[in-house]
Amino acid sequence: MLEELNVKNFALIDDITVSFSNGFNVLSGETGAGKSILVGALGILLGKKADTSLIRSGCQEAIISGILNISDHGEIPLWLEKHSIKDEDGSLIIRRTIKKNGRGSIYVQSVPVLRSDLEELTSLLIDMHSQHEHQSLFVIDNHRKLLDRFGGLEKDALAFYEMYLTVSSLRKDLSSLRESEDDHLQMVEKLKSEIEEIDNAQLVPGEEEALEKDIKILARREEIFSSLDGFRNLISESRGGVLSKLRESGSMLDNIAEIDDSLVPLHKRFENTFFELEDIVETLRSYQQEFEIDPAELNLKEERLALISDLEKKYGHTIKDVLKTGDDKRTSLLNLENDEYSIEELKKKIREMSDQVKSAGMSLSEKRKQAALELQKSIEQNLHELGMKTARFTVDLNRKKNSTGNAVYGPWGLDSIEFLLSANSGEPEKPLKSVASGGEISRVMLALKTVLADSDEISSLVFDEIDSGIGGEVALAVGAHMRDLARYKQVLSITHLASIAVFADNHIIVKKNIIDERTVTSVYNIDEQERIREIARMLSGDSDGSASISHAEEMLRTYGSI
Repeated sequence: MLEELNVKNFALIDDITVSFSNGFNVLSGETGAGKSILVGALGILLGKKADTSLIRSGCQEAIISGILNISDHGEIPLWLEKHSIKDEDGSLIIRRTIKKNGRGSIYVQSVPVLRSDLEELTSLLIDMHSQHEHQSLFVIDNHRKLLDRFGGLEKDALAFYEMYLTVSSLRKDLSSLRESEDDHLQMVEKLKSEIEEIDNAQLVPGEEEALEKDIKILARREEIFSSLDGFRNLISESRGGVLSKLRESGSMLDNIAEIDDSLVPLHKRFENTFFELEDIVETLRSYQQEFEIDPAELNLKEERLALISDLEKKYGHTIKDVLKTGDDKRTSLLNLENDEYSIEELKKKIREMSDQVKSAGMSLSEKRKQAALELQKSIEQNLHELGMKTARFTVDLNRKKNSTGNAVYGPWGLDSIEFLLSANSGEPEKPLKSVASGGEISRVMLALKTVLADSDEISSLVFDEIDSGIGGEVALAVGAHMRDLARYKQVLSITHLASIAVFADNHIIVKKNIIDERTVTSVYNIDEQERIREIARMLSGDSDGSASISHAEEMLRTYGSI
């Protein structure tokens, strides 16, 4: 359940905090006051993509945070454990920042998460539905998804889909093998030649970097040799260099230390330094000898590097890629050399998998039939409560067939599924797009949301002006329905209809003001007297007229809480 929403520097909002309660929460306000802005902020908190253009003018970042109550939710503890997050007394704090430079951040408690993680988490808690989503009911494939969700068949459908993909992939493999039979020998010889070329190179991962380093050094070996020789001339004892002078100095320091033993440690340090310099000279002498080699080595290394570069152009960007390509080609060669065996094995496997797919499809179809009957009954009951007293709702479920009339299956099963509606008595049942008006489709969607809410643990439902196109008694029926739904789900509704708002347990108003020559949206919970004036405004546009006030009070006494 959403308990609190805080929005800072978002569109026309400076800094607002709005509290939500259990039951039925209504948000209202004049057109353009910022209701859609608040809904947009909530959507971003729930994981929708964020647009930096929504950051308030003059600000560098927008911050949206919320407090959610997750008590008694079965799936959330598993999600939290998976992401190493702990709740605090059954509450979660979600915080999302949108920055001008596009580098936003998302935190659940104090743990950073990805946007996909946030979407996954909030989808377990809140179902948000806006007016434009009505159109999704006109997409027939969504009918299958809704039926499967209602019947708890989503895992069955996904399992079938994965089997379907496996069979499709096997059939593609079989087709590829058959097509390759014509040029089988040519492909085998080509693969053998390529494998031999890669194997003969005897590539070693990391070799390329080592060669580049060696070539760089070898290309300047004369310069290195000259510098080393000059260094040794200056320091070597055998050449009258610095070490001979240091040895004489050491003898003098030895004499002094015999006289004053307090200088013995200093003499020891000098002696160690002398030995270290001797070791450095000896090491550099050995290093210099490495350059006394055949100059042709540079050519050999350059040729080796050129060979590697040529192989990388043919088979991959790196030595590792080239070696992997060689392994892949060996696998391909093995498959080609065993084509006859592979083809027969594939045919057998396809037959076995096809039988499993058909069996799973039949089982899924039977489950869908039962779920369809239950969904029809539940939707019709809700539509009747929503003022469509004679409406008939049907889940048209038929087996797919090919041109010869035989049953066939697609990615999601054997069934062709479509929702049909007869909105009025005596009318035939037709596809939703053909028969449903704006107000009717709103009620169908509300009925679906209500029914589906019973089949999951989602604790909050958000409706953004889905009451478009309705009014009068129908609006009262929708409001009563939302109030009843709010007895076991938190319901948030953004509405412009007084006949819905009067049923609310918690009424929140959105207003737009001019402060210091800037437009600012404010949001706050209203008390009983403010609510009467807001209902009056929603009824007639006049929040102070005696007739409007009287009408508002009467509606609230009849349907609300006063």
